[in-house]
Amino acid sequence: MHDERFPGLRRRGFLAATGATTLGAIALTACGGGGTDSETGGGGDGGTPKRGGRLRAAFAGGGASETLDPHLANLFADVARAKALFDKLADYGADLSARPRLATKWEANTTMDRWQVTLREATFHDGRPVTAKDVLYSYRRIADPKKAYRAKASLEPIDLDASRATGERGIEFVLKRPTAEFPNVLAAFGAYIVPENAGRKAGDFDRRPIGSGPFRFVSFTPGRSAVLRRHDAYWEGAPHLDELEFVVANEESARVNALLGGQVEYAHELNPTTARAHEDKGQIEIVRLRGSAMQGFCMKTDRAPFDDKRVREAFFLIADRKELVDGALSGAGVVGNDLFGKGYEYYAADLPQREQDLDRAKSLLKQAGAEKLKVRLDTSAVAAGFTEAAGIFRDQAAKAGVTVEVRMGSKDSYWSDILDSGTLACYRSGAMPIEAHISQRLLTDSTTNATQWRHKDFDALYRQAQSTRDRTERAALYQRMQRRLYAEGGFLIWGFADWILGTAKNVKGVETGAPANTLDWARFDKVWLA
Repeated sequence: MHDERFPGLRRRGFLAATGATTLGAIALTACGGGGTDSETGGGGDGGTPKRGGRLRAAFAGGGASETLDPHLANLFADVARAKALFDKLADYGADLSARPRLATKWEANTTMDRWQVTLREATFHDGRPVTAKDVLYSYRRIADPKKAYRAKASLEPIDLDASRATGERGIEFVLKRPTAEFPNVLAAFGAYIVPENAGRKAGDFDRRPIGSGPFRFVSFTPGRSAVLRRHDAYWEGAPHLDELEFVVANEESARVNALLGGQVEYAHELNPTTARAHEDKGQIEIVRLRGSAMQGFCMKTDRAPFDDKRVREAFFLIADRKELVDGALSGAGVVGNDLFGKGYEYYAADLPQREQDLDRAKSLLKQAGAEKLKVRLDTSAVAAGFTEAAGIFRDQAAKAGVTVEVRMGSKDSYWSDILDSGTLACYRSGAMPIEAHISQRLLTDSTTNATQWRHKDFDALYRQAQSTRDRTERAALYQRMQRRLYAEGGFLIWGFADWILGTAKNVKGVETGAPANTLDWARFDKVWLA
């Protein structure tokens, strides 16, 4: 099925995973919104914002299984829709520090195991005030042990049975252990606030979702379109646009052609060759969010051949990172060093840049009894550069005597398929703090643990870091964890790619300095049509 208004816009899916600084402060008070100091783009200086009009934004989607349940948001399209309809207590600024949203203040006790959070005055789309009860209901829903909601691992430090409302807009969060960076929990990917009892019935969110976000629900057809209308009573001020429509366009060429043909005004995720072809040509605007997306391969550490850390190290040494960046990303990015969050707070920048060393890789494979190793690499056209990276790495591996069989996966189910199955797969992530990357992907109980990295001593180090008040001591613990991942982890992180957007010339107010998945990425309430 496809939308006849947009020929070729077929249903396919793609991940928004989301890299990175954290807030070290113990208390923060703010009354304003969480905007950044980054410049806005989309056609240069747009002058005074103009009210009115409908903006149509093309994203890759998730097919007929799409939902507006914000606690299930995984794809970039899901997150963009969720942030238009809902709010979190906090969100990540361009520097990946936690910025206030529905919370105006958070403050810890001296032992950092109880945090007082104060809510701003805000209303849901049906006029009800956002209260402490709504927050506690939302977090308890996310933490449901029978469900696999995205933010579950991030909320794990909270003792939700002991936490309580201290008034209509006051909450005391009781923690299971001291947590210095609790604001990151409030900003966690997927930790949206919904009205008390929302989602009790299956399909509630898809029929009439009610949030406190800048846009309110009009209609939704999974795999095709979602139409939203301005929420005039939004706490941060009503959006400039009258309406916002999310259009599913899974093929990059379909998004570009729809933009060039005037069928949409915003196209999410263009590839570097497309960007070069249209940059400074005058027909559309190209927006580059520099170094926004981690690119790599994930190795399953719990099964052969990658249950042997010598094989994992060999694969680290097989990779020619510059060739991968130049070939798979057309140079639109920087090389990685097998660690997430390059440039973010706590990043272990002092570790030596890993270079290709085929002789050492062969030696390690021989020690592991894997001299003539054959392995399957799962990939898909689900994300820019994936198929190119798979082909380049296959050729690199052959030089070390490793046979890599590249298998193309379904765009609709790629991300769920590779989470538990297979042994080696193309992978990427948008921005989040290093702490959040660890909690969501590298702990024994993490819900998106694609590398199957499960080590109780590593979990204990993470909990120790969370509980350490002194920033220098906390940084040292994160360094220890990263040194271990660098030596024997399951993520082969070869690069960090620019995130590329395309807009019509009349689209103004698009942030150019906000990495994907941060607060000001896909902030359509701040965009206007000139």
